[in-house]
Amino acid sequence: MKKKCYTHLSHEERETLSVGLSQGHSIRRMAMLLGRAPSTVSREAARNATKGDPYRACTAHTRAATRARQARRPRKLLDPWLWRYVRTHLLHGCSPEQIAGRLRREYPADMGKRLSAETIYVALYVLPRGTLRSELLAALRQARKTRRPRTRGRDRRGQIPNMPLITERPADVATRTVPGHWEGDLIKGASNRSAVGTLVERTTRLVLLARLDGTDALSAREGFTRKLKHVPTALRRTLTYDRGKEMAEHERLAQRLAIRVFFADPHSPWQRGTNENTNGLLRQYLPKGTDLSGYTQREFNAIAHRLNTRPRKCLDWATPLEVFTQLRHQSSVALGT
Repeated sequence: MKKKCYTHLSHEERETLSVGLSQGHSIRRMAMLLGRAPSTVSREAARNATKGDPYRACTAHTRAATRARQARRPRKLLDPWLWRYVRTHLLHGCSPEQIAGRLRREYPADMGKRLSAETIYVALYVLPRGTLRSELLAALRQARKTRRPRTRGRDRRGQIPNMPLITERPADVATRTVPGHWEGDLIKGASNRSAVGTLVERTTRLVLLARLDGTDALSAREGFTRKLKHVPTALRRTLTYDRGKEMAEHERLAQRLAIRVFFADPHSPWQRGTNENTNGLLRQYLPKGTDLSGYTQREFNAIAHRLNTRPRKCLDWATPLEVFTQLRHQSSVALGT
C-alpha cells in the first residue's frame, strides 16, 4: 500500500473545521469528519489561528498562503567551506555524527559552522550527483541497506586451561574511569586461514592491530605481545577476551606482559562491546573474504591510525589518539621518565 504524503488543508476543509470548532467539536472528532490525522488538524489549528482568537477559515487560509510564499532558510551545506570540510572528513572515514561533533569542538563560538548529523545525511542525498554521490555514499560506514543481526558467540569451554572468568575482573574495569583495560579478538580472513589481532583500550577507544603469522595460539600470543609491549605498564592492566582457542596460551601472554587476562561468558558479545563495535568498523577496510596474510604490519598500523584519528562522541569529540597520548604522557611523568 502506497503511503500518503502530507498535504495542507484545502479552503473547503478549513471552512468545515472552522464551523466544527465553533460548535464545540473536538480536534479528534473533526479529524474523523475530514478524514485527516488528528495531528494534521491540531497543527492546522495551532499554526493558522490568530493568537487569542478562535480559528477562522479565511484568516487561516491567508496565513497559510503567506507562509508558503516566504523564502526557506538556505541549506547550510551550500556554503563551499562547510561542504569541503564535510566531504574531506567523510572520505577520511568519519561518520556524519563525528563530523558534526568535531565542528562544535573546533569552532565553539561560530554558529555559522554548526551542523547536525541529520543535515549532513540529508545533503548526501540531495546535493551530490553522479560519481560524487556514489563516492560519498560509499564512504558512509554502513554500506548495506539493512542491518544484519549479530551472530551468536561460540562456546569453547573446556578448550582453554585455567581460564580467569570475567566475574573475577576488577570492578573498576566496568566503569571505564581507569585507563589500561583492553579488549581483544581476532578478525579472520578468507576461509579462516588468516587473521589479524584487534586490541581496543576501553577508556580511550584506542585501536591496535597485530599482524599474525597464523590463526593458532602461538601466533596470537606472539602478535599480541609485539603490540602491547610498546604500551606503558601503567596503561597495560587487563585484557578481556572471548573463549576463542587462539588464547590457549593466555598464561604465558600474561606473564610476558605483566597483564591480567580474563574471559567473557559464552554467547555474551556485549561483555566485549567496545571490541565488537571496533571489529565492525574495521570491516570497512578489511572486508570479509579478504586474505589478511598479504597485509604488512605497516599497513595494519595505517588502518588503525585512521580509526584512532576519528573524533568520538564518547570522548567529547576528541580522538582516541589525542586522549591516549595525554594519558601516556601523564603516566610517564608519574614514573619520572
